[in-house]
Amino acid sequence: MPLAPRNSPPTLDPVRPVMPRTGTGSIMSALSRQPLLKTPIPAGKLTVIEKSKQLAAWTAVDEHVKPEHRVIGIGSGSTVPYVVERIVMQGFEANKDRVFIPTGFQSKELIVSSGLSLGDVDQYPTIDVTLDGADEVDSSLNCIKGGGACHLREKVLAEAANTFILVADYRKNVDVLCTNFKPGVPIEVVPFAYAKVLHNLHAVLGSPTATLRMAVAKAGPVVSDNGNFIIDAPFSHEDMVEPYKIMARIKMLTGVVEVGLFCHMAKAAYFGNADGSVTVKWDGGKVEQVSASP
Repeated sequence: MPLAPRNSPPTLDPVRPVMPRTGTGSIMSALSRQPLLKTPIPAGKLTVIEKSKQLAAWTAVDEHVKPEHRVIGIGSGSTVPYVVERIVMQGFEANKDRVFIPTGFQSKELIVSSGLSLGDVDQYPTIDVTLDGADEVDSSLNCIKGGGACHLREKVLAEAANTFILVADYRKNVDVLCTNFKPGVPIEVVPFAYAKVLHNLHAVLGSPTATLRMAVAKAGPVVSDNGNFIIDAPFSHEDMVEPYKIMARIKMLTGVVEVGLFCHMAKAAYFGNADGSVTVKWDGGKVEQVSASP
């Protein structure tokens, strides 16, 4: 499908808030009147991959986090800090009446450390917009999530949102899921049932190499924020052509809490490219290209 050119993406020049001086010239007086929002991104030169993540996040925030939005979901992953960075750059006035709902520990820390107001989905079951990363996104905006073991809470916030937006770098942009993301589909299971679910995946659902995800810096398995185990289940290309079908079959297994396949949920996906452009895929099949800045 031909790509339609659009306006240039936001510049990547670093922007830092400038504190206004009061009549007495006192910066401390200004600080006493309003909190200082803080960018979560440390100073320094970004790699090509990190710049592409930043481009995707900034463009998505500019297009989908509007002044009228008051409840905003913040997802998980390596692209999400750039989402928070761009929201912070909207300034104190834009954010003073907003509340931000996290999908896990990482996004909670990003919200708090940036000086934004923290909320909970129990208080705000309807969210204006949720922005989240992805491990892979296909041509129909189905995606794999759960590489960070947060996909249960991520799916709750995605379903609660009026608008669900994905942000990622160009490596996550594929035609069919499980093309580049080799670990497979993340599946959160209650610890009591993990062996039985593994057997079902091996013997019934066609994932003979499904494995329990083991921790790196501790002995034993990865434990989610909800106290559950994670199974990674690779599936064939044929299964991933219609991921909704295999998602439904996995979800029916007793002991499965949630499946890291997000199908028919996203409105758009933003991919930052190595050349400084951004590819935007929309629900319905439209693809746009935001040209690189001159």
